[in-house]
Amino acid sequence: MKKRLLVLEDGSVFKGYGFGSDKETIGEVVFNTGMTGYQESITDQSYNGQLLTFTFPLIGNAGINRDDYESIFPTTRAVIVKEFARRPSNWRSQMNLDEFLKEKDIPGLTGVDTRRLTRVIREHGAMKAILTDDSRPIEEITYQLSQAELPTNQVEQVSTTQPYVSPQNGRKVVVVDYGLKHSILHELNKRDCHVTVLPHDTKAETILNLNPDGVMLTNGPGDPKDLPYAHEMVRELQKHVPIFGICLGHQLIALANGAETYKMNFGHRGFNHPVREIATGKIDFTSQNHGYAVSEESVDKDKLMVTHIEINDETVEGLRHRHHPVFSVQYHPDAAPGPHDAAGLFDQFIELMDAWKVENRDA
Repeated sequence: MKKRLLVLEDGSVFKGYGFGSDKETIGEVVFNTGMTGYQESITDQSYNGQLLTFTFPLIGNAGINRDDYESIFPTTRAVIVKEFARRPSNWRSQMNLDEFLKEKDIPGLTGVDTRRLTRVIREHGAMKAILTDDSRPIEEITYQLSQAELPTNQVEQVSTTQPYVSPQNGRKVVVVDYGLKHSILHELNKRDCHVTVLPHDTKAETILNLNPDGVMLTNGPGDPKDLPYAHEMVRELQKHVPIFGICLGHQLIALANGAETYKMNFGHRGFNHPVREIATGKIDFTSQNHGYAVSEESVDKDKLMVTHIEINDETVEGLRHRHHPVFSVQYHPDAAPGPHDAAGLFDQFIELMDAWKVENRDA
């Protein structure tokens, strides 16, 4: 195996061995604390442009299968592990992790102390990093890294460019794709929703012309402030139709209603985050993947109600509009992978759409 270096912008250097693609790559290095679900994580478009570090020491022991993709063309920049399984053991496995990363042109790094790397990220925050086979002096590599700029058009890179439909005979739901996970569509289809998926820059007028019963705003990568057109769309749409926002969709609803978002130090990425529902005190363990959060101090209490809080750091995890049929969560109730504690939020969305239809029919 080729020697390969990971160099961080703070000067930290991690020496290991390459697998997967041979290409050099630059991105933001982050860590995921999940013990399982590596295929779903790698194919989650919210990792667009990021070098994904797994804290669990052995990754790939169940191989890669056809059923656990969250997207078909993942845009994760790199995968970093302590050790990857060369011989996976699972009846569904079609290839090992090395073969999968080669097929998707994603470079990997193995043989590094991912515990130490995680501590660096926790202390200094998510930061730029370069993964390279280059034998140049570290100073030259660090300079190259300092001159590199991370992309700001990440949603544009991962959203569908053409509408498509997943037909059912039930409620009509429009899904605005900011980098959606396929598991969101699975949850809607399980509830007999007729789903129409639209590109990220679709206007409110176009959505309303489809006469939907509800609108889903999906997860996605990057800074929610880079999508001002989406804020405008949400402000108009929320007056006319129920909306459920997940992750980036949650942040867009907050921004559309005057709240602020901020970049977290190292974000929430894993499947064990405890969240408390304020009204009931109920605690759910949740799947999360986000580097930005909503500032609680900025929430206009006349417009929005904070409904959920993350127990560990007390970040905002849920919002509900006081005047419109709109609610959102920062975590992933579709939970692929992760605990299914919050799957009932999809049922709440169904109930909200049904109640709204009754109210408008009687109006």
